[in-house]
Amino acid sequence: MVKSTRHAKYELYYHIVFVPKYRRSHLTGKTKERLETIFAEICEDKDLELAESEVMADHVHLFIGSPPKNAPSLIVNWVKGISARKYNQRYDDRVKWTRSYYVGTAGSALKGAVERYIAEQEGDDE
Repeated sequence: MVKSTRHAKYELYYHIVFVPKYRRSHLTGKTKERLETIFAEICEDKDLELAESEVMADHVHLFIGSPPKNAPSLIVNWVKGISARKYNQRYDDRVKWTRSYYVGTAGSALKGAVERYIAEQEGDDE
């Protein structure tokens, strides 16, 4: 869906993938549920659209829509930094992310394909 600001019309989506430190396979059960909630909170607070998300045992896929004013690197920094901080303040078990990440852009043509890909990831790691 095309959105607009005062001066621009846009449809920007970013497919973001990142992993926990040491690629530990511990993002399951309650940890997975807690992270999904935190990612949704961050997107709401930062006026981003969380179009799709999937927390796998050893990595995270997010598909986020954003206004053009937000650089992809800024969005990744928000999601990783704020999620780790919020999670570690709220819960006893710790979450740490590596500094690396993948980000790809998708407009309206690819949006459906990326959403299907992320949705199909559920259950692949179990």
